[in-house]
Amino acid sequence: MSDPKKYEGWIAVFSSGTDFEADLVRDRIDDAGISAVVLTQRDHAFNLTVGDLARVHVMVQPEHEEEAKKVVAAAPVSDAELEAAALAADINAPDAHTPAEEAALDSGADELTFDIPGSGEE
Repeated sequence: MSDPKKYEGWIAVFSSGTDFEADLVRDRIDDAGISAVVLTQRDHAFNLTVGDLARVHVMVQPEHEEEAKKVVAAAPVSDAELEAAALAADINAPDAHTPAEEAALDSGADELTFDIPGSGEE
């Protein structure tokens, strides 16, 4: 990536057109002990899948950029791996995370709150 995306102090180490592929890469980076999040720019309301409106980025803190890029380069996700993972997925499996935990890992949160942190107000 010649011009990495930056957002709120995080930097993109991988970009994809699908949430699924980005999630696999995020998991690999997490397994290497580096905190990573997925930032999706996809317009979920209209499910746009073209150009910059569909980019999904795996983001890390800048001090972990080089190490995370090495993890991504060492084990690129292949089409065969994506297909095998999709076919093996259990559509009836319970969610791995609560909505709040998922929101912390993925910018495509299903639940929005306007709580003031630490106020106890909802």
